[in-house]
Amino acid sequence: MHPSDTVMRELAQAADPEKAAFLPRFFKTGPGEYAEGDRFLGVTVPLQRRIAKRHRDMPLAELEALVRSPIHEHRFTGFLILIEQFQAAEAPTRARLFAFCRKHLKQLNNWDLVDLVAPKLIGAHLIEHPELRPMLHTFAGSPSLWRRRIAIITTQAFIRRRDLQETLVLAERLLDDPHDLIHKAVGWMLREVGQKDLTALESFLERHAQRMPRTMLRYALERLPPQRRQDFMAR
Repeated sequence: MHPSDTVMRELAQAADPEKAAFLPRFFKTGPGEYAEGDRFLGVTVPLQRRIAKRHRDMPLAELEALVRSPIHEHRFTGFLILIEQFQAAEAPTRARLFAFCRKHLKQLNNWDLVDLVAPKLIGAHLIEHPELRPMLHTFAGSPSLWRRRIAIITTQAFIRRRDLQETLVLAERLLDDPHDLIHKAVGWMLREVGQKDLTALESFLERHAQRMPRTMLRYALERLPPQRRQDFMAR
């Protein structure tokens, strides 16, 4: 049996039918919704992490079968394994794993997949290779919702190192994005900026609060004092 088949079998054994029935509604898989057609087994993330750790040495050829699967948990577990390998690898191998990830960006097609991979693999690699950061600005202009979310969520890796400028530039570019998932992502990253540098966040809000979608603004303001939140929301 191929290693990828073994992982798929273990995920099937861990499946919860009740959870499988709930997740398509939670992840908006209906006609016309953002994850239309995605399919779920109903496996919890902690169980997927355990399975991924058991198979962390899977060859990329086998990993490809997981990340290209139409089953959500196959893809999620595949990317968990990829991250395990990336975090344990030396520079040349990390570059190869990043290239594999970049080849399969289309498989990052729901917000949990993006939020898993963007900071831990894409962001980590771009910290080591800042010459590749322009790709995030290309993604920010993409018609793909998921590439736009990748662009801003990747910067979480930079924020953790107090490197805030990329987040602020991309947040400004995405102010007029039409999708609620981008409003939430930008607001979340701005909130993270405020945790590192409150002055930088407030400066951004002074310039843009009046223009920001309300969901984005609410997320960005969550950790500000109540009066400051009220002041910005009133705009």
